[in-house]
Amino acid sequence: MLGSTIVSSLIVVSFDIDGTLEIGQPPGIVPISMVRRAQQLGYLVGSCSDRPLSFQQAMWERVQIVADFTALKHRLDEVKARFPAAAYYHIGDTDLDQFYATTNGFRFLRADADAHRAWSVELFEPPRG
Repeated sequence: MLGSTIVSSLIVVSFDIDGTLEIGQPPGIVPISMVRRAQQLGYLVGSCSDRPLSFQQAMWERVQIVADFTALKHRLDEVKARFPAAAYYHIGDTDLDQFYATTNGFRFLRADADAHRAWSVELFEPPRG
């Protein structure tokens, strides 16, 4: 239909690796089970990291997760352009993660213990009621 806008209900969740995911170097606080939970909820998931794309793809294969995307951190805009969604999140542990996330229209979720308690419930717990 001409002139109509399709509104997506998709949610895109991008994970930094090092200092964020439990399998990063250094390990972060986000368990791989949380990535799997995001997929179960129907979210598109992947990684945006300083690590080369080949490393990111091999990492996902190693943990037996089919990622919807892998990208370099400074290319979050390409992820956003590729997936029209209702919400975009980038989970990371550094100010650089926050800079690239907010610059490219992603909500930044800090991977530290205090922040994690709040956003993990918001993003990954089923709604009550």
